[in-house]
Amino acid sequence: MADEGQQLDEGVADLAFRRIRGDIIAGTLPPGRKLKLDTLKAQYGASVSTLREILNRLASESLVVAEGQRGFEVAPASAENLLEVADLRLLLESHAIRLSLASGDLDWEGRVVAAHHKLSVIEAQLLRGEIERTAQWVRYDFTFHNALISACGSQTLLALHASVFDRFIRYHMLAASFRGADVMSDHKALFELAMERNADAIVAKLATHIRSGVDYVLSTGRI
Repeated sequence: MADEGQQLDEGVADLAFRRIRGDIIAGTLPPGRKLKLDTLKAQYGASVSTLREILNRLASESLVVAEGQRGFEVAPASAENLLEVADLRLLLESHAIRLSLASGDLDWEGRVVAAHHKLSVIEAQLLRGEIERTAQWVRYDFTFHNALISACGSQTLLALHASVFDRFIRYHMLAASFRGADVMSDHKALFELAMERNADAIVAKLATHIRSGVDYVLSTGRI
């Protein structure tokens, strides 16, 4: 029975962690929001001690700021931080994609093909004005970029990239709009270069892709 209780507690903690983290990335918990433990307890159904652990974990990802005796708040958003996150994403993703292109097998190609197909379908729907697909697009955007680097051979690199990617995507969610045909064109180019195993060209394209995303987010005036 004790083991069952422990598993239940771990399940509640994991669910609360994913929900709070997801709400921060989606902007439901906006930058600067005070994270009061009693409020979070009622909203996410986790104990105060569990919530402290969750918030400290999120602080290690720079999604939450610990304020000492004053508690926690959602990490602020700024142009300077966006640029830092973008540079870190480019560094990690460029390295991982070179490794992945060098060692990717037929299964890797299949993952990339499938991920790009799903992403392109959602992007076409967004271009037709179906803005309710934005959350889906965020998921498929990550799935595509993750597929590109999935043969890099390092779970540590993949996990670190995923964390940084989410911090980058949070800015797109705060900007609350889709970049349009340009981002779809970028993804098609990245896909084609991956299939050609053209490492230098895909890293160059990735750099312009990420920088264009930064420029677009800043152009919305919401950061």
